Amino acid sequence: MTNTLLDYALIHEAAYRLKKRIRQTELIYSHHFSDRLGIPLWFKCENLQRTGAFKIRGAMNFMTSLPKEALKNGVITASAGNHAQGVAFSADLLGVRATVYMPETTPPQKVFATRDYGADVVLCGRNFDEAYAAAVAAGKTSGALFVHPFDDHLVMAGQGTIGLEILAEMADVANILVPIGGGGLIAGVATAIKETHPRVRIIGVEAKAAPAMHYSILKGKILETPLSVTLADGIAVKKVGANTFPIVQSLVDEIVLVEEEEIALAIVALLERTKLLVEGAGAVPLAALLSGAVKNISGKTVCLLSGGNIDVKTISVVVERGLVAAGRYLKLKIELDDVPGALAKLAAEIAKVRANISIITHDRRSKSLPIGMTEVLIELETRGYEHISEVVSYLEETGYQVETLR
Repeated sequence: MTNTLLDYALIHEAAYRLKKRIRQTELIYSHHFSDRLGIPLWFKCENLQRTGAFKIRGAMNFMTSLPKEALKNGVITASAGNHAQGVAFSADLLGVRATVYMPETTPPQKVFATRDYGADVVLCGRNFDEAYAAAVAAGKTSGALFVHPFDDHLVMAGQGTIGLEILAEMADVANILVPIGGGGLIAGVATAIKETHPRVRIIGVEAKAAPAMHYSILKGKILETPLSVTLADGIAVKKVGANTFPIVQSLVDEIVLVEEEEIALAIVALLERTKLLVEGAGAVPLAALLSGAVKNISGKTVCLLSGGNIDVKTISVVVERGLVAAGRYLKLKIELDDVPGALAKLAAEIAKVRANISIITHDRRSKSLPIGMTEVLIELETRGYEHISEVVSYLEETGYQVETLR
């Protein structure tokens, strides 16, 4: 099986070129998720890659494939973060100047890391597409070589080396779930896999808030798709690649979408159960399995955890959302008589149903409250949705008027 846009031989050349420059990441079996999902499940841990994501493969392969003369004016690119670090690291290794245009909404951790690798960072635009347009224009003015984050055959070949690594360890793999943004990663992996193992099921996963490839495949042509804010910022693009699209159209078996709560739940589950820290884009494959978005799956399955570059502030938000999604966090509003002992009595009743109070706010100044009443906001640690129902039902039966907050 040969693809005119991405020659299989290029992926093998990339593997040889990258062998001593990148990490051959681990393929880790998960006992917990295998038991939970009823399929043998492995994680391909690109979150443990140098620079924290798979993007270094494509950037490094692109830059090391070219003659030094092509890099004399430096390189320039646009990225939401991971490609930026891959380009910056590669440029520093090769002694080349790098300039990276990043959206103004890029998490600070990714901005700092890119600068730490020696690149000049320009924050520009509300999203990747606006930063991309600015970078292309700047490149034409400066003469710097543009390193496309996904729509280039050398970049795709670098990403495709992940597929070769999976096959080298697991020739009988049945399914591989891959995140999709612009399509470079899945185009490379699908080409590497399908050339010699055409029966392997390649499943692409996008955030429902950024479904560019899903709708383009559905309509049979590349469409510009509106974006919403998503935890999976690394795969949030309005428009997929002109070169990646036909490869995905030809080789990818299906594409599924996942909700934001499902992504948050997957991040928290990976952190708790496997001790792997994964960003939103990297967690979408597991989110697709946990949510049931993928149907009729069996056999050895690999989730490609594409990156782990998530900043501390985002982690705190994600953990809270993940706990809410798992039914392990409950916020209630209750009105009490403003008399001594009322709050202590409420706390005692909550203790009877084995919920743990983590935060409590007591407010008697609200204008909406009747005289002689006070409003209590309580945040509880719970053990799932059944426990939440038990807590709420018990308090209502005890005589409290309970409002559940999200």
